[in-house]
Amino acid sequence: MNQDFKVIVADESHIGYAEEICIEMEESAKARGTGIAKRSPDYLKQKMMEGKAVIAFGPDDGWAGFCYIESWGHGGYVANSGLIVSPKYRKGGVAKRIKKQIFELSKKKYPDSKIFGLTTGLAVMKINSELGYEPVTYSELTQDEAFWQGCKSCVNYDILMSKERKNCLCTAMLYDPKDHYTPEETTKAFVKKEKIYERFLRFKQKKFMRNLKRNNFIMGLSGFFASLFL
Repeated sequence: MNQDFKVIVADESHIGYAEEICIEMEESAKARGTGIAKRSPDYLKQKMMEGKAVIAFGPDDGWAGFCYIESWGHGGYVANSGLIVSPKYRKGGVAKRIKKQIFELSKKKYPDSKIFGLTTGLAVMKINSELGYEPVTYSELTQDEAFWQGCKSCVNYDILMSKERKNCLCTAMLYDPKDHYTPEETTKAFVKKEKIYERFLRFKQKKFMRNLKRNNFIMGLSGFFASLFL
């Protein structure tokens, strides 16, 4: 689907869209049954005013998508966070254009930083691979406590902590400016393993959710029996 999208670096003139974007982020996460670290409208406004966000507009000049930059570990790591596309513009290629622009903006603002992302979606994994990202273990991500604290608002936070922050439903991907393959190489590697990734994502989600339900059931029983002796 070809549509005339405009993708630009956000600024103070766009802060009026912050609340609507926040609402759509939360609604989208609920619809997918996945988690997202919640951010307030004021937080998004700040990113816009700092020039650390990208916003897209459709042919009718309505907002079509958004993404922002966060830095961690004293600037050693950068995350492209909160990617969201307005429902009426999905499947039109806008997500790919936003990801490319926020990636280039990140490299411009933080040329020496490792750029990483967490995603539960195969489509985002594909886009990241086309930019030069590689799948990595959680140990290769920032260990900045502030980043992991941000995961507390995610519905999958209990899973993350039960795995001691070594794994979760999200797949971690990283671009290291000092040590990386070319986008052609990472794209080729993704295409070769796409079916494997797809099966793995489904398996991981089923396994983790089953374990979480079992643990919650056991904790519930423990609480029930403990209450008998109060």
